Amino acid sequence: MTGNDLGGRRVLAIVTNYGVEQDELVLPVRHLRDRGATVDIAAVSVDVIRTLVGDRDPGENVRPSLALTDADPTGYDLLLVPGGTLNADSLRLQEAASDLVRSFTSSGRPVAAICHGPWALIEAGVIENKTLTSYASLRTDIRNAGGNWVDAPVVSDDAGGWLLITSRTPDDLPDFLHEVDKELAAVGS
Repeated sequence: MTGNDLGGRRVLAIVTNYGVEQDELVLPVRHLRDRGATVDIAAVSVDVIRTLVGDRDPGENVRPSLALTDADPTGYDLLLVPGGTLNADSLRLQEAASDLVRSFTSSGRPVAAICHGPWALIEAGVIENKTLTSYASLRTDIRNAGGNWVDAPVVSDDAGGWLLITSRTPDDLPDFLHEVDKELAAVGS
C-alpha cells in the first residue's frame, strides 16, 4: 500500500444532526475518501446533518450514512469524533455514542477526536491516564476525568492498549489528518 492509499480501511464518524463544526466533519471525510478509505457517517437520525461554521454560521448540509443506533462498530478500523460545541454537547448525551466509543477502545482500535469531540470520550469514561488535547475550554473536564491535557496541535497516546489521536481546532487539521493517515496505513501491516 502506498502512502496515499487507504483502500480497504473503514472509518466511522459519529455526530448529531445539528451543530457539528463543518470543517471537522467535511474535510476529514473528504480527505479520507480521496485516499480510498470508506467513511460512514452515523448521526442521531438519518435526517440531514446541518453543520455550522464557528458554532454560529450555517455550513454545508451532509447526508448521514446511518443512525448511531444502527452502527456496528466491529467493521471499522478507526472512530472519528468531530467537534463543534453544540454537536459535542449533544453527542455526549447519546448512549449509542458512548457505546460506540467504548466498543472501539475496549477492542484496542483507534479513536481520533478534535476540538470538543473529546467530550464523548469523557462521557464514555475512557480517558483516564490518557494524554490528549482539545479545544482549551475542555481542559478542566479532561483533568477531572483523569486525563492529562496538553496544548499541542496534535497528540497521539497509546496508553491503555488503544490509540487516541486528538487536536484542538480546525487550524490543526493538517497535523490531525497526518496522524490519522499514519495510523490507518499501519492497520493490518
